[in-house]
Amino acid sequence: MLNLIIADAEVETVPAEIANHRVIRRHARQKGRRAVEIILNSGLHYAAMRKLADGDRRGRPDITHMCLLLALDAPLNREGLLRVYVHTRQNMVITVDRSTRLPRVLNRFEGLLEQLFLTGEAPPGKPLLRLERATLEELVHRLQPKKTITFSDKGQMKPLAEVFSGLSLKDNICVLVGGFPSGDFISDVSSISDEQVCIDPDLLTAPTVVSRAIYAYEEAMGIVKSRLGR
Repeated sequence: MLNLIIADAEVETVPAEIANHRVIRRHARQKGRRAVEIILNSGLHYAAMRKLADGDRRGRPDITHMCLLLALDAPLNREGLLRVYVHTRQNMVITVDRSTRLPRVLNRFEGLLEQLFLTGEAPPGKPLLRLERATLEELVHRLQPKKTITFSDKGQMKPLAEVFSGLSLKDNICVLVGGFPSGDFISDVSSISDEQVCIDPDLLTAPTVVSRAIYAYEEAMGIVKSRLGR
């Protein structure tokens, strides 16, 4: 089983300190929500975010959106061998049901997130996304993995084909991929990781790392061959 965590993801509602900015207020009126209930989006709220701490990396729900689309579409997920979580900079954890079919359009995904942050689950009736407060360390501890691997440009260079060597489908594996556009993890990943690996000399985007990590796991566990042999 592979547990994928999009860690320190830049997904959050608008912070109170910039909620009164005219750009935020206008967007909130358009959506029919209070300013602090809408999802922070750097593409729309850049003018308001310029004085926000870490404003150059916050407000990036698009990164998480793309990572989730790739993960949920993977054969590994269809085989029931993938669990997906999103951990945010505010230490909120989103548990994603494997049967979730996310909206392909970002603004609709943001609407789903707004509902999630308001009620703790989305969509209503049959929730596929659940929200709780937990640190990254608490989440990993709860999953009790045999091995935790963090993908980081600061990790040890390692061929992708070797990342999951020596492991089997019976092993509970946890993989961390940063859900932010630049910089380093906010959480102390070194204390919860058994290994930090770098799989390319060039800086890769989070969605690219997610897709490569999942495919490498599928290859290492024989998922690709077994599906082709059906």
